[in-house]
Amino acid sequence: MTPTGARDKLQLSLAPYRGWFPVISSLCCSNFVYFYTFNSLKAVWVKGQHSTTGKDLVVGFVAGVVNVLLTTPLWVVNTRLKLQGAKFRNEDIVPTNYKGIIDAFHQIIRDEGILSLWNGTFPSLLLVFNPAIQFMFYEGLKRQLLKKRMKLSSLDVFIIGAVAKAIATTVTYPMQTVQSILRFGRHRLNPENRTLGSLRNVLYLLHQRIRRFGIMGLYKGLEAKLLQTVLTAALMFLVYEKLTAATFTVMGLKSAHKH
Repeated sequence: MTPTGARDKLQLSLAPYRGWFPVISSLCCSNFVYFYTFNSLKAVWVKGQHSTTGKDLVVGFVAGVVNVLLTTPLWVVNTRLKLQGAKFRNEDIVPTNYKGIIDAFHQIIRDEGILSLWNGTFPSLLLVFNPAIQFMFYEGLKRQLLKKRMKLSSLDVFIIGAVAKAIATTVTYPMQTVQSILRFGRHRLNPENRTLGSLRNVLYLLHQRIRRFGIMGLYKGLEAKLLQTVLTAALMFLVYEKLTAATFTVMGLKSAHKH
């Protein structure tokens, strides 16, 4: 095998891991912001009282808005780096060439303006219902199980976390597809090759997808998304519960964590 062939084979084998570092960085920052905001707001609002499904949904929604506004630039860069080097059949997609996270930030601000870092913010704001729905179902299922037993096992937490995320992902998946397209930001959305405004963008892309693939086109790739997000969320909730319990135990506030 020639050196060129070996190099091409290596690049092909590593293709599924393209952009892994930006993904991990974005996930860590996003989860930290969301969990910190969610728990802070819940502590202020609930104040030792029993939480309700409605309160969980509202707190989750507000925490999601804060998370979107603070972390969208990271996800824009993450999406660009993840798709960099991919071959697209659509000629309207403009290829990118970034050396890393810092270079991507620099090029986007220089060539497209700083506001481009918030591409896809509108559908992202609509998608705050995803973690809000996720937390609503998670907290609701958790309360139901705690009525029957004193303590949840690791398997219980893993399962209800997976179920909650599966429901949230299925409900909001069409908007996640639009969000990814807008975050990539290198797609010419009309004959004049200029990007459109928020709501108009979303409606245009949803219409185009339905016209090309039918109504089921809105859920194209859902299986892969569920495999990724459900497992991630289940593990995240498991770690979250263990860390939270350990923190309250160390602080001598173990009873305060009960809902």
